[in-house]
Amino acid sequence: MRFLSVNQDRLLIELSDLQETMKLYQHLLKVQHPYIVEMIPAASTILMGFNHFYIDVPDLITWIKNQKIHGSQQSKQNQVIIDVNYTGADLHALSDHLGIDCKELIRRHTQSMWQVAFIGFAPGFAYLISPDQPFGSIPRLSSPRKKIPSGSVALAGEYSGIYPKDSPGGWQLIGHTSSKMWDLQREPAALLLPGTQVQFRDATAQPTSIVVPEQLPPAVAIQTQSVAASLEILKTGLQTLIQDQGRPDMTALGVGHAGAMDQTAFQTANRIVGNPSHAAVLEILNGGLKLKALQAAVIAITGADSEIWLEDASGQQVRMPMYQPIALDAGDQLNISMPTKGLRNYLALRGGIAAEQVLGSSSYDTLAELGAAPLQPNDLIYAADLTVSSVILDEAAPQNLPKTGQVTEVDLILGPRTDWFKADSVQQFFQQSWRVTQESNRIGLRLQGEYPLQRQIQQELPSEGTCTGALQIPPNGQPVLFMNDHPLTGGYPVIAAVAKHHLDVVAQMPAGTLIKFRQISEFLEMK
Repeated sequence: MRFLSVNQDRLLIELSDLQETMKLYQHLLKVQHPYIVEMIPAASTILMGFNHFYIDVPDLITWIKNQKIHGSQQSKQNQVIIDVNYTGADLHALSDHLGIDCKELIRRHTQSMWQVAFIGFAPGFAYLISPDQPFGSIPRLSSPRKKIPSGSVALAGEYSGIYPKDSPGGWQLIGHTSSKMWDLQREPAALLLPGTQVQFRDATAQPTSIVVPEQLPPAVAIQTQSVAASLEILKTGLQTLIQDQGRPDMTALGVGHAGAMDQTAFQTANRIVGNPSHAAVLEILNGGLKLKALQAAVIAITGADSEIWLEDASGQQVRMPMYQPIALDAGDQLNISMPTKGLRNYLALRGGIAAEQVLGSSSYDTLAELGAAPLQPNDLIYAADLTVSSVILDEAAPQNLPKTGQVTEVDLILGPRTDWFKADSVQQFFQQSWRVTQESNRIGLRLQGEYPLQRQIQQELPSEGTCTGALQIPPNGQPVLFMNDHPLTGGYPVIAAVAKHHLDVVAQMPAGTLIKFRQISEFLEMK
């Protein structure tokens, strides 16, 4: 085993192959160390999250190395048979590419035992691998499809996979199954979990009937209640979302954390109006929100430096303070302007915001499309029935919010793949400034620098777990900084990760902000 640094509370364990990875993963699940809070297995790695307040890295590594792992940890009961109609759009072309006929391709696919190596890309999307390696490495399509139907069975690289929902993709389609990979009405929602063994069965010649899938209830943004609504949304600006603390314990299902991007501003808004810190709020991107009070309410607005204007029923306009409780009367209208510094505002309603929850959270995950739907004009906001305390009047606004054209220093933790890059390129990485481009969102910030990073290891990296704040480097050498809605796994090397204490700062960076990275740790590699 190799142990590679990731962040203050993350560590990457690298093993020899999938079997060794699954043995360790299943063993760690069984023994349940009290300070290991999260694990994301992949083909030959495990990304481990731990409580760094209670255990340090050397002690954790020593504990892992001292574990006695005997034989296979895979339970024979943990097997799933999936019926497949082998009528995929790429079946014949792929058979020709492999130099075999379609019957032989189907035979190899069905007679191999597959195992879930890891879950990524989308909730319920399992990367299946077989020790037989029946096809070698399958090339992806040169031009990805814009829409692949849910239930499509596909091949790419050494993996087989099943699309849990309609989505774009570049895998080669060989068939289709009616088995539901992702079902929120099922426990667990994901049919295939890491370590699950999968046997495909040819159902092409069997009589089939058209099955109409049961319509799932939508993730309604605002929960209709018998009580009167508190607020009405008049304009949403670029994007207004329901966000809370997110989903910190759902990575085994392929579900990321999501949640409020600026956790400090989110929690502060709740604290000002006397809510519990985890209560759902509105996250407003780049201003533009306009709402109307339908009854008396108390709100607070934090985050980006924006002007807040209140217009009462008589038409009189008054500028309202940020980081202070704001009392609204029925008929009052509130406008939030485009920020002069920062990017995201947070609006808390005293009593909390009532919204449907998915997997324990109302947060909208823009990649997985889970949670309360993005708000639209005419949506109504209802107060939740949360226990509240006294409002707080002395919260201070942040002094150093990022601003377009200005340089912001951000602390970095090196690893886990720093050694994949040339030493002089890593040095240049810290010397230059990186501009946040317009192609940035809750999934990640695309950065651009004068000197792209140069790799010294050119081989393909098997997909492995990534954390929020990870700086993934694609072939063009321009970093992508993963944020709250990022995919759980990635196939490009991560040079470093933003230190946790600067994630809120990064969440407030508008396009045009310049980042100067500052190294605060050495690259850690232990065996």
